[in-house]
Amino acid sequence: MQKLGRLITAMVTPFADDGSVDTQQAKRLALALLDSGSDGLVVSGTTGESPTLTREEKLALFSEIKRTVGDLGAVVAGTGTYSTAESIELTREAERRGVDGILLVVPYYNKPTQEGLYQHFAAIARSTNLPCIVYNVPSRTVTNLAAETVARLSRIENIVGVKEASGNLEQISKIIQDSREGFLVWSGNDSDTLPLLAVGGYGVISVVSHLVGRQLKEMIDRFLSGDGDRAAALHRRLLPLINAMFVVSNPIPVKYALNVAGYRVGKPRLPLLEPDEKTAAQIRSAMQGYQIDLPAGSRA
Repeated sequence: MQKLGRLITAMVTPFADDGSVDTQQAKRLALALLDSGSDGLVVSGTTGESPTLTREEKLALFSEIKRTVGDLGAVVAGTGTYSTAESIELTREAERRGVDGILLVVPYYNKPTQEGLYQHFAAIARSTNLPCIVYNVPSRTVTNLAAETVARLSRIENIVGVKEASGNLEQISKIIQDSREGFLVWSGNDSDTLPLLAVGGYGVISVVSHLVGRQLKEMIDRFLSGDGDRAAALHRRLLPLINAMFVVSNPIPVKYALNVAGYRVGKPRLPLLEPDEKTAAQIRSAMQGYQIDLPAGSRA
């Protein structure tokens, strides 16, 4: 199975002034993120505004970004929806486009049972040869993917891990304890990355890595090398910026922060809006004092 990396950025989707996908800027941003600490990218996830992207836009992004980054980093395609059949079709097409892995969010809106969730993810995994990461984010989907269900899913060979954004460290610890050996747990919340590593997690699928990827990578590397004090200091230092990236719904703050930093990614698509002035001021204030790790060459 393709190694997908410990630090994966859930990449924003840049839009042009007319609201269309800015494919050229997306490719520049992808390379810049890999150059500033990320091992891989999630394309068309929550942060990429997947609910507002058409099927054709998603597939074009998968193709163009993978063609651009090549072997520099993994490209994980967000293909999960609330429809199992639709998710299978999009997953198969993403595999044909050459992506390295698949991210499958818990179905939203229709509130499946735990058995329904198991059957949903199992059916999608059977439809592809790619490594699959399931994604638990109950704050958005309402339904929590229980630790027992994750442990069952971990027995499916190409379900290689979970992105856990429940914020429940007890649940995360149980997943790590009960899942098969080699099953990986990525934090889905930047603020939980260090605590998750401390209980045996693997890494993070991050938002704040758009801005401070090298610093986040250093925190992870310090922890893994046994320098827990330095890792904790970096964690504490990054927390104010992390919190600012979620002061309103993601990806509103991070897109605004990227634009402020000189990395043009455009406005969010409706129903999301740019932050109001009070919120924008909070984001700008939080950015002060941080070195932005994205290389200058990705500015446009």
